[in-house]
Formats: sequence, structure tokens, C-alpha cells
Amino acid sequence: MNKNRDTKEKICAFYASDYHFEMISLPYINKKIQNNNKIIILTESNLEESMKKLLEKTNLKEETRKEILELDWKNDNTEKFNAIKAKRAKEKDMIIFVKGNENYIQNMNQNIEKWIPEKNHIKIIDCYNIEEVGDSLDEVMDQYEKVLRVTGEKEIEKLQKK
Repeated sequence: MNKNRDTKEKICAFYASDYHFEMISLPYINKKIQNNNKIIILTESNLEESMKKLLEKTNLKEETRKEILELDWKNDNTEKFNAIKAKRAKEKDMIIFVKGNENYIQNMNQNIEKWIPEKNHIKIIDCYNIEEVGDSLDEVMDQYEKVLRVTGEKEIEKLQKK
């Protein structure tokens, strides 16, 4: 697990559907884009059309909607890893969403380890389908220090004390 590495910060998120994932991640992504963070979406399923529909229903500025759509919501991971490889030399900070089943998340994280050097600081947000990990939710959360919610990143310990 990357938890102990200073250069890679691991966060988890849980979703019930593709649309739910988009609703959870959209405010966070919007905020990070406004702060000029580089964001990459690695997804097992193509989210382009559903993200377009969601963005049409928001009150975001047209320019912001365009920026969010340009993140590439398709499941073309080979192209995205090429983009990571190109950006890793220029960009010191990146945020990478990894959305899919547990096996997909594990494989993508292994590839990220190979492709991104230690000098880069990245945030990896592993997004799990709650139905898939429901019985092992505690074990999954034990691997992370933070969870992404609609309101942003939250320390997991604080959530468990409620």
C-alpha cells in the first residue's frame, strides 16, 4: 500500500452507480481545476455521455464545464497512461481518480507505481462500488487515511467516531 510513501497520497471513495460517482467527484474536481491541479480519470467504464448530461444540469460556467469534459471520461487507459507519462516530467502534482472493481483498482495502482517517479506528488483517489465491497468495507477503509465525500476529503478516523 502506498500509505507510507510521502510522494503518493491515497484516498478512497465509494459510489452506488456511475451517476453517483460523478455527483460525488464533481465538486471536488471543479475545486481542483480552479486551483490548476492536473486531474486524470482512470475508469473501467465509459462515463463521457453521463458526465455530459450531468454537466448540462449544473449551474457551472460554460468554460468550467468544458474543462471538466476535457478530462477524458472514456475508458481508454492506454492513452491516459501515455498522458501520465508525458505529464510526469512537467507536472509535480497530479490527482488521479481510479474508478472500477477491486481488481481494476489494484492493477491501475500497480501501473501508476511503475509510471510515476518518486519526485512527483500525486493523490490517488481509489473509487469503489459500494455493492462490491459492502461486506469488506472496513478492510478497504483500513488501507486509507482519508475518504472523499461530496463535501471533500475527510479523515476516516473522524468519520468512524460519529
